[in-house]
Amino acid sequence: MAAHTLRGLCRPPLGLIAARFSQRAAAETEYRSIYSLDKLYPPRQDGDAGAVPSRVGGASRASPQRLTRAPRRVFQEEPQPATLDIPLARLTVSYCRSSGPGGQHVNKVNTKAEVRFHLASADWIPEAVRQKMASMHRNKINRAGELIVNSEESRYQMRNLAICLEKIRTMVSEATEKPKVVSKETTQKLIERVEKMNRERLRQKKIHSNIKQSRKADFD
Repeated sequence: MAAHTLRGLCRPPLGLIAARFSQRAAAETEYRSIYSLDKLYPPRQDGDAGAVPSRVGGASRASPQRLTRAPRRVFQEEPQPATLDIPLARLTVSYCRSSGPGGQHVNKVNTKAEVRFHLASADWIPEAVRQKMASMHRNKINRAGELIVNSEESRYQMRNLAICLEKIRTMVSEATEKPKVVSKETTQKLIERVEKMNRERLRQKKIHSNIKQSRKADFD
């Protein structure tokens, strides 16, 4: 009987417990963390809060209303240019000692890669592109008409060979690009800019000449 009495005295009254819960609920409504549900899962524009999960952590329970998902956006990928297929059987590949990085390794192993092919008979490249490559890279073509590309950037043969093939692809792509057409307005602006620069250059030259003439002594 005494134990029940002490237990009843130690328990707080129900009114005090209800007041504490009401104060805590009021404090929670005043302070909203950035991780609260209404901020993590904001309601839709039409005021439908059905997309907010009823429980965070564990298995989330769906609301009575059906969750609606927004339609996925379909992005159209830009068509990328096709990679040039270089026939290795039509190329002459050779290796020699490299002067690149590698220390004593370059004195023992043939790591430098050299790739050459006859440009005029390379039918895997369009004829117009071949003619443009011949004019753009005339210093890389020998007397036999072979285009020579080499690489010694790496200490590995296969990597240097891959770099040479990439250089050939870059040459072909640069020769394939069409020149930009300059409009008449842009050409006129460039001409006016050059004329203005020439006038300014002559003006500065005349000023400098007058200064030098004024420094000369008159002995008459």
